[in-house]
Amino acid sequence: MTRARHTRTGRAAALAALMVLAGCTSAPAPAQPRTSSPAAQPSASAPMTLLPGMAPPLDPADVYAADRPGHFAAAAARARPLVYVPNFGGDTVSVIDPRTYKVIRTVAAGHGPQHVVPSWDLRTLWVNDNTGNTLIPIDPVTARFGKPVPVDDPYNLYFTPDGRYAMVMAESRRAIVFSDPHTMAPRHVLSVGCDGVNHADFSADGRYFIATCEFSGDLVKVDTAAQRVAGRLHLPGHAMPQDIKISPDGQTWYVADMQTSGLWVVDGDHLTVRTFIPTGDGAHGLYPSRDSRYLYIANRGAGSVSVLDLRTGRVVSTWRLPGHASPDMGGVSADGRVLWLSGRYDREVYAIDTATGRLRARIPVGAEPHGLCVWPQPGRYSLGHTGILR
Repeated sequence: MTRARHTRTGRAAALAALMVLAGCTSAPAPAQPRTSSPAAQPSASAPMTLLPGMAPPLDPADVYAADRPGHFAAAAARARPLVYVPNFGGDTVSVIDPRTYKVIRTVAAGHGPQHVVPSWDLRTLWVNDNTGNTLIPIDPVTARFGKPVPVDDPYNLYFTPDGRYAMVMAESRRAIVFSDPHTMAPRHVLSVGCDGVNHADFSADGRYFIATCEFSGDLVKVDTAAQRVAGRLHLPGHAMPQDIKISPDGQTWYVADMQTSGLWVVDGDHLTVRTFIPTGDGAHGLYPSRDSRYLYIANRGAGSVSVLDLRTGRVVSTWRLPGHASPDMGGVSADGRVLWLSGRYDREVYAIDTATGRLRARIPVGAEPHGLCVWPQPGRYSLGHTGILR
């Protein structure tokens, strides 16, 4: 997301000098999903060499198998069902009741909140107070906002699949800061050497992730365990890559490109472009359906949502929102029936019926709403952003 560059404090200079610090403790085992039927077991026919400490996938053929409706981990099941909307231009978070489609609270949230991110253990939601240089915790059970934690340039936030590290996407510093997942104390600053690093997703085995660099048009592949850059790819033309998601089978990566208005289809293992799929002006946010069949693409400039069939790789539907609209970032409801998206330039949030593409509600919020989080969501643990659960 293009935004103004801002001046850093002395704390930023101290962080820049930091390289590797020892003493990071391992995280607890991931929460087990609460389901109405026995969970699927990993298949012995598809062995996978996982990142050490990472929970094996429920289904090696589907990284989203744990995200089915009703498959709540115990920590998430206790949460109050709400939608949290960071208003970047309003320095607030709007809290929406998804049953009534109404804002029930508006909370001050530093300066320039970008995303609301569920922690790896699903016990905390973090407001990325970007230009205010803090992460603000929310207790999802009570919906209470806690004391801000000083963190430099937290544009976005991710977590390694083993739960050992938080990854602060320090966009202005051209770096990814590996940090303690609870205290957010920095452990290692990885310079990525590209401009606008902001979104990421992990391979099925967790051994690497790919991050997008918006302003230089690059993809950066990072070795998770070694915390080092393992490869780079400059996308064709004047690309502005945004959100990125891996396919259910882990074989394909989809990269939304706001400038070329579609998806780059990438081979992550070899870090090569396979093809390009046009979707709509300003392709931005990417969200898989709860049954792993479709990928919803928010086309911010076109005011539409494209629906990609993940089995065929073809766009099968385009939902055009009525009037002027700027769908940006968000997530799918726990039951999979509603796609929630912020209206970046229209001070509103959209609730879209995933069965029909019909707009269920248009909810007024603050200025420049961005990375909204629908909570709770099914899954065992969070990889970050507005809710990437596995």
